[in-house]
Amino acid sequence: MRGGARILRELVRRKGALLSLAFLAVLVLLAVFAVALGFDPVKQNILHSLEAPSRAYWFGTDELGRDILSRVVYGARTSLMTAGGAVVLAGVIGVPMGLVAGFFGGWRDAVLMRAVDVLLALPAILFALALIAVFGRSQGAAMLAVGITGIPGFARIVRAQVLSLRQRDFVVAVEAFGGSSGYSMFRTILPNSWNQILVQVVVLCSIAILLEAALAFLGVGVPPPTPSWGEMLRTGKSYLHEAPYYAILPGLALTLTILSFDTIGRSLTAILENEDAAVTRAEGVAS
Repeated sequence: MRGGARILRELVRRKGALLSLAFLAVLVLLAVFAVALGFDPVKQNILHSLEAPSRAYWFGTDELGRDILSRVVYGARTSLMTAGGAVVLAGVIGVPMGLVAGFFGGWRDAVLMRAVDVLLALPAILFALALIAVFGRSQGAAMLAVGITGIPGFARIVRAQVLSLRQRDFVVAVEAFGGSSGYSMFRTILPNSWNQILVQVVVLCSIAILLEAALAFLGVGVPPPTPSWGEMLRTGKSYLHEAPYYAILPGLALTLTILSFDTIGRSLTAILENEDAAVTRAEGVAS
């Protein structure tokens, strides 16, 4: 990745991006070490149902007396795992599609981009609902649904990068010295496209988390008793008057997570645009 350490330093210098990175780091640590920290999302105590936030239950309890904080933490694990799996699936399929389409052009480009257009034409939420109707409710089905809807983003980004880099001197030089198509794509062009791919990863993470929550809110996401922010919002809306914290606190966690990914994505885009502008100016001076 071009200037990875420099990009990270630029991110840390931006207050919004720094706060977002810190929030996501805390969220990931809580999700990873939830068991060690003693969070239990399924322990019920009906005598403490719908209790307001207190020292014993920081986020209060739900209608079954379960600790909402524990369920929010485990809901973060569900959302992050679904988003991570979806991003990997979308990247593994979308990146090679974009490479082949942009590098070879012709009928390969036409066929692959028409497939991408078909996926883009399908509303993501309806497509996800259709897949879940076929495969049933599970975290794997949600991951598959979200991942497939993310393929077009990777394919289009990578194709645009390939078309931009295809005629650059260093790519032409590799081909002139006998470099194969595979070498040019995966060893020359792809390493110079990682920055834009990283931005797409961050953007897709926020979209994947929101889509997973939307599916759970509609009652077709990860099945109970697995905690999910969307499922907590769906159940909590029935208790808005007597226990508003039930829906507000998971909703706040969901909102802050999406905003954090969005802020980091915007900051990365701005940093990369500044770098590209600086490179362009340098090339203009050199010529």
